[in-house]
Amino acid sequence: MNPEFDIAVIGAGPAGSTFARLAASGGKRILLIDGQDIYTKKPCGGLLAPDAQKVLAHFDLVLPKSVLADPQIFSVKTMDLEKKLVRYYQRYYLNMDRYAFDSWLLSLVPRQVEVIRGKCLKLERQGERFRLLVNCREGENKEREYVCRQVVGADGANSIVRRTFFRDRIFRYVAIQQWFRSGEGKNPFYSCIFDPQTSESCSWLMYKGPYVIYGGCFSPRGCRAAFEKQKRRLEEFLGYELGKPEKTEACLTDRPKRAADFITGEKGVYLIGEAAGFISASSFEGISSAILSGSLLAAAFLEGEKPEDIAGKYRRKTRKLRLKLWMKMRKRWFMYTPWARHWIMRSGLQSIDVHTNPIQSGDSLGGIEADEQGVDL
Repeated sequence: MNPEFDIAVIGAGPAGSTFARLAASGGKRILLIDGQDIYTKKPCGGLLAPDAQKVLAHFDLVLPKSVLADPQIFSVKTMDLEKKLVRYYQRYYLNMDRYAFDSWLLSLVPRQVEVIRGKCLKLERQGERFRLLVNCREGENKEREYVCRQVVGADGANSIVRRTFFRDRIFRYVAIQQWFRSGEGKNPFYSCIFDPQTSESCSWLMYKGPYVIYGGCFSPRGCRAAFEKQKRRLEEFLGYELGKPEKTEACLTDRPKRAADFITGEKGVYLIGEAAGFISASSFEGISSAILSGSLLAAAFLEGEKPEDIAGKYRRKTRKLRLKLWMKMRKRWFMYTPWARHWIMRSGLQSIDVHTNPIQSGDSLGGIEADEQGVDL
């Protein structure tokens, strides 16, 4: 007979690991189910955005060097394939290995939390308890049952917790990503790609050590054909082929369109991270919201005892986060409405000039000026 837990956390990504690490200080028995498989990694550009860096700084966490990926680049090359437009924007992202980042956060979870590797197949409410059926990757008994008093869904866009206990109407894309050998003689860059012919969303091209990854978000119907068409259009735009992919990854990703898409939970069931709909509708950045929502729910658990108290506190604590993500929905209009994006890109607003060739005598440095001391640039 498996022991009973106070809290079962389904999903050990940034949201689930953060919650388990912080909530463990309250003395509750916590089960953390890690469903991540190193052979089927989630598509992700792997850039740690300033918002995520700020959340890590708040908890005084120091990112180990092993998490970082080469190279570190200081601008994003934004490309509109339809209008043949290119602009560079300075951004303060950290290039990282997403799987190493998730593994690092999981390593911070204290030992009193029981971590199992497996996939939750079914969960149901039985009176004041919840019963979970988990397909475990370790041990002889592959399918095991667990009982808990409260459930935290941290299992991403395709959350079994959200689908089981809540009306799930959020719109979703299919994220597809491929890995290629980067080849010789190409200057690495981060890129954000717009192509209205194939997707109403954005795509990315990132360099990771010896690899270059290309991925994007596409409407579910005909997503693979749209991905391949966009890849051909991108290769034509760049003037070279990416080559044969060494691996392909795919998963669902949320695209919140209204405030009602954000579900925090009730009656002993809570959602954090992308399971709650906490992801930017404009950039699809979700790591910062995952870590933040996990920490806010942990704080609610430490302050409250009854499920209704915890749910209310968590809802109130996420008010600023939900407002911020609602604003991202408004920002999305400017990014993805073609005429608005074309106007912004053509205007050069907030863009920088990037010299891809050695600077010659007499060249302009694109807005970089000497300081008042007369430094000779």
